[in-house]
Amino acid sequence: MSKKNTKYIFVTGGVTSSLGKGIVSASLGLLLKSRGFNVTIQKLDPYINIDPGTLNPYEHGECYVTEDGAETDLDLGHYERYLDAPTSQNNNVTTGKIYQTVIEKERKGDFLGKTVQVIPHITNEIKRRIKILSKQNYDIIITEIGGTVGDIESLPYIETVRQLKWELGEKNSMVIHLTLLPYLASSGELKTKPSQHSVRQLMESGIMADVLVCRTEHKIPKDQRAKLAQFCNVPLDNVIECKDLETIYEVPMYLQKQNFDDVVLKELDLKSDKEADLKDWKSFLKKFQNPKKSVEIALVGKYVSLQDSYISIAEAFKHAGADLETEVKIRWVYSGDLTSENIKETLSGVSGILVAPGFGDRGIEGKVLTAQYARENKIPMLGICLGMQIMTIEFSRNVLGYTKANSMEFDTSTEHPVISLMEEQKNVVDKGGTMRLGAWKCSLKNGSKLNEIYGAKNITERHRHRYEFNSDYIGEFEKNGFLATGTNPETGLVEALEMPDHPFYVGVQYHPEYKSTVATPHPLFRAFIKACTSK
Repeated sequence: MSKKNTKYIFVTGGVTSSLGKGIVSASLGLLLKSRGFNVTIQKLDPYINIDPGTLNPYEHGECYVTEDGAETDLDLGHYERYLDAPTSQNNNVTTGKIYQTVIEKERKGDFLGKTVQVIPHITNEIKRRIKILSKQNYDIIITEIGGTVGDIESLPYIETVRQLKWELGEKNSMVIHLTLLPYLASSGELKTKPSQHSVRQLMESGIMADVLVCRTEHKIPKDQRAKLAQFCNVPLDNVIECKDLETIYEVPMYLQKQNFDDVVLKELDLKSDKEADLKDWKSFLKKFQNPKKSVEIALVGKYVSLQDSYISIAEAFKHAGADLETEVKIRWVYSGDLTSENIKETLSGVSGILVAPGFGDRGIEGKVLTAQYARENKIPMLGICLGMQIMTIEFSRNVLGYTKANSMEFDTSTEHPVISLMEEQKNVVDKGGTMRLGAWKCSLKNGSKLNEIYGAKNITERHRHRYEFNSDYIGEFEKNGFLATGTNPETGLVEALEMPDHPFYVGVQYHPEYKSTVATPHPLFRAFIKACTSK
């Protein structure tokens, strides 16, 4: 089979960060995929961390985990949710990874005799990383560059794009520049000047934007659009409006109405007889925007003041909720504020509780109280990762009578380490990338609730944790009605616990939210919402 001529789309941002490059990239990917192209999206992150695995979620939002165990930027979650296809470690590149590789090569003597410099050594490594994905025979690779044009950190990436555009030749690559049109209420107008400056800054780096996507609160008047085209050197049709919308899931249709996919295909000299078929997407959106019932679920966690920390969970609720024509309202509850005095009042009226993943001992006792409240009051509860471990601690203390039971993560000298470290983790000193990560197998017990939910005996789910359920306690748990219904077939490690005499009391060691997409809502979230609505 002859190798495809892969085309490259580079997405840059200007004026300010957090404009939604990830959503625009994902929406474009969806439009191109629906027209018959094999598409993937990658993210280049300018920070020097090797990956976001050691970053506090307040710094960078959620850390998203791929099937092959890479800890990545949350934008990869958007890519998977829109494209309904898995990403890999090659889809997220950081400056930390780039420099680490170049320095390791230098130490091995790969550049013997040469002075190692940003150009060509760093830029060559970035180029290599961008092109790795082309070996998988993609028609189009969309590469989103994090940060903003003009940032010192982004300069090597922008220079690499300039070199690649020149090397790849005409019609084989293009640059989409995402920018902001601020609205001045005092004069009642949108201002194009910041965008002009941003495009000029890009041109100073030797790159011409081929398409301008303008984030705006209001419709762009014709004269403003013409002004942008003239001063930013792009054809009028290539000025695309991206207005604030009710939900990010409307963006693909909004861009499609402006022929965004046609503009891109023309720039890349690609043809498709297939119209973008977004029938299923529109059906999801219709159900999402016109629910027949609603349910309120408390999300109890320690990072709730930045909701991006739990973005995959929030989106999984939307996917499963739309499938059930149910609006899922999330009540964000900070676990550090919960006490035995206020828990009833704080959680009153909710139909279900999700105890969120996390690390560290802050807010732990509030989560334990939450698990007790849900178990004793028969409120449907789903515990994810640390959430399952919290259910384990609570059950040990209040049912088995081990009042000092704990996880070794919070108390290394606990008398009853119901959550402990695997042997191979005990001597691990490095924090980054050393956990149980990525897709692991799980065997479900025949006749269990989870077996029924998944409709399968063997599943795979993604993990991100270091501590495990201590199997020494499994007998006592089972005898007292908290059953280990999911285990890893190779290691015997407990993957899931459930309580048969409760409407829904399920804890899973894995992260089901990472696998939920618009096209395939996750069955566990679906079952949980169903249990909450029938309460």
